[in-house]
Amino acid sequence: MNKSASRLKHALLGATMMIGSAGLALAQPALPGDQAQMPELKGKVAQYSLTPHGTVDGLILTDGTEVNVPPHVSTQLVFAVHPGDAVTIRRVKRGPGPDVIAIAVTNDATGAVVDTGPLGPPQRLDDASRIKVQLHDPHGHLNGVLLDDGTIVRMPPPDAEQNAASLAVGQPFYVRGDGMSGPLGKVIAAREIGPNSTKLTKISESRFERWMHDVFGGGEAPPPPPPAAPKS
Repeated sequence: MNKSASRLKHALLGATMMIGSAGLALAQPALPGDQAQMPELKGKVAQYSLTPHGTVDGLILTDGTEVNVPPHVSTQLVFAVHPGDAVTIRRVKRGPGPDVIAIAVTNDATGAVVDTGPLGPPQRLDDASRIKVQLHDPHGHLNGVLLDDGTIVRMPPPDAEQNAASLAVGQPFYVRGDGMSGPLGKVIAAREIGPNSTKLTKISESRFERWMHDVFGGGEAPPPPPPAAPKS
């Protein structure tokens, strides 16, 4: 499973994702031009294809065709397509076997489309609401809040602990940061937080960048900050 997609799902969404990209759209009128030129395959879903971890990595059609999808669209796929559904697959053939790589999967009955393109970058988002629930990482450290409007806000645990008083349930809350909004909900990795848009506390930039690197992965880890100059 793609490591960066997995980290994004678990670190930002916890029990829910990667709230993914806008790959799933209900009754989407047409596919992009390049996808529409891809070979088309029609069939009926027999069951989901599963990894040894029990996660969905594609579909198995009733004729035995194996349809592979990337990990970041597995949640959208399960929402859009179910065993027994007739589907249209835009695909590329991978080899001599019965498996194909899906570029897009369309539920013929509902029109729901799962676009398997790359996971998009986070967007700059903001939100204003009240705090409904405090959220924690698997170690029990405070790392965010759930707002009354359903938005999930995450931040590095040290910053959450430092600002614990302003993260109390019932408090008015405003956040700016990097995030995603899609069919499963909205999540923001906080860069600034406060009771309103005019009274904001900035999350430590260096800590935020390191935390986001751990969340999204990729490349070499950023170098540690230089040591403090010795006092004369």
